[in-house]
Amino acid sequence: MSIVVNAGQRGDSPQFEPVPEKVRVPRIGPGRPRVRPDRVRADKAYASRKNRAYLRRRGIRCTIPDKADQARNRQKHGSHGGRPSLFDPADYRERHAVECGLNRRKRHRAAPTRYDKFSVRYEATVLSQP
Repeated sequence: MSIVVNAGQRGDSPQFEPVPEKVRVPRIGPGRPRVRPDRVRADKAYASRKNRAYLRRRGIRCTIPDKADQARNRQKHGSHGGRPSLFDPADYRERHAVECGLNRRKRHRAAPTRYDKFSVRYEATVLSQP
């Protein structure tokens, strides 16, 4: 659906917002493409309060498991800690299809070992692979 290329040493979570911003789902027939996905499935790395607030603000449902330390801190505060986020383990298993697609791209050694100076060339290499 979308891809953002950045420096390897940069973290994944700060790049969370630009990825859904680039989503464009073409409609069948006339009309502008959809720019809001129905649901986001992500792993624990994206469980920050900022990412969840961003998804709520855009009206996007999410399936992201809580980190153990965040859940423990919320429980420590009792009723002031807030309600735990909704998590559906069956829906989370659907993330497997996305992981398989990414791994298929990683098997082609041309993409992960590119030494081009420009990120647009790297992105073109990744997007042009089968």
